[in-house]
Amino acid sequence: MKLNKIDNGNEFDFGRVSREYSKFRDIYPESMYEKLISLDIGKPGQEILDLGSGTAVLPINMSRTRAHFTATDISENQVNYGRQLVREKGIYNIDFKVCSAENTGFEGNSFDVVTAVQCFHYFNADKAADEISRILKPGGIFCKIFMDWLPYEDEVIGEMERLVLKYNPDWSGCGFREFKYEFPEWAKGKFEIETVYSYNTALEFTKEQWIGRIISCRGVGASLSQDKIRQFEAEYRGLLRKYSEPLKLLHQIHIEKYIVK
Repeated sequence: MKLNKIDNGNEFDFGRVSREYSKFRDIYPESMYEKLISLDIGKPGQEILDLGSGTAVLPINMSRTRAHFTATDISENQVNYGRQLVREKGIYNIDFKVCSAENTGFEGNSFDVVTAVQCFHYFNADKAADEISRILKPGGIFCKIFMDWLPYEDEVIGEMERLVLKYNPDWSGCGFREFKYEFPEWAKGKFEIETVYSYNTALEFTKEQWIGRIISCRGVGASLSQDKIRQFEAEYRGLLRKYSEPLKLLHQIHIEKYIVK
């Protein structure tokens, strides 16, 4: 994938790191899932479509709600690893499909809820919004979720970003600051905002988990050569020696709940 607005237009592919993604990207806290449930996302019997699902992190963690989930992604490799995780966990209420967010191929009015976790910025926002509004049932929910690490508030994260930029100077997935919500252009005429909820939380990682998390990110494993990935990992392991475990790293979680018009 290449997008002019991301990484100076350089190519990246999360399918390259599907193995690491399936192992190290199940990082969202239980508090986030509890909040989604309180917002009527995951009610028994709901049909929920998760766009840009990767290895189906959200559907797997919310499968206990007895909603029915469909996990979609443009990467066949990501979808295949998601299927493997679901089989291993014995989960039976998640289906999969390889497709884009802008052209899902589903019938209109098919879903009660559409979710997009940590991925909406990769979509063509206007086309994706058109598709989401088309496939949602009247009064259906679109929930946009993302989680940012906070490099200016957390020394470990700030140091990590500087190292990634050493190996990938065009990486634009850095420098996050406190989020301030504005009603987006893509939602106008299609959606009404019902809830905006943001909060800070410290997530715990072992060093191995955090290294895996960073290698699976766009700026490293999804874009660098294997040789540079190995060099990055070796240098980062050295930098982390001065920190004790578990690492408690500050993140900000954002949840936006929209109702289709």
